[in-house]
Amino acid sequence: MELLDKLNWRYATKAMNGEKVPQEKIDAILEAASLAPTSSGLQPFEILVITNPELKEKIKAIAWNQSVVTDCSHLLVFAAWDTYTEDRINKVFDLTNEVRGFKNEGYENYRQKLLSHYPQREAAENFNHAARQAYIAFSQAIAAAAFEGVDSTPMEGFDEAALDEILNLGEKGLKSCVMLPLGYRDPENDWLAGLVKVRKHKEDLITVID
Repeated sequence: MELLDKLNWRYATKAMNGEKVPQEKIDAILEAASLAPTSSGLQPFEILVITNPELKEKIKAIAWNQSVVTDCSHLLVFAAWDTYTEDRINKVFDLTNEVRGFKNEGYENYRQKLLSHYPQREAAENFNHAARQAYIAFSQAIAAAAFEGVDSTPMEGFDEAALDEILNLGEKGLKSCVMLPLGYRDPENDWLAGLVKVRKHKEDLITVID
């Protein structure tokens, strides 16, 4: 029940107090994100961790001037691959073989299956698929932050193209998809703090098929 208690405690924090989050908590949140499941285990995204005040100010300007961007301790930007390529897929499979210390015929056959399919698709389709994988890690980071007693603010309210330019993501073959400021809530200046969490009734959300 501890995890559920923490998830009930968390909310989309609208104001943060600028207090720094200990590095060990940030490391735990990032580790949780890295352990998230992704399609074929490709992890087709990167996470940028931003603490530079000047850079956060630039990002705030293209994120509806939301104060959490500059008042947070660490700003996480989840950026997905702009497409799948043979090189990117091979790097993941080669790393797996290196870490495990052997090659598996079935795994190598699966590599060829992906290579014959993913790189041939439209880049937009590939980015959308990669972004969905990034969102899995993003969600796991939110849960991990709550478990660590760290507030977070899921953010899609920003100009993706402008953020990509600010962070030079195009040079890395990446496109931003979502941001996650991490820090500590400022209840006196947060209209959402203390309000009852509202979710759908279970019968409106969950259908059990026996």
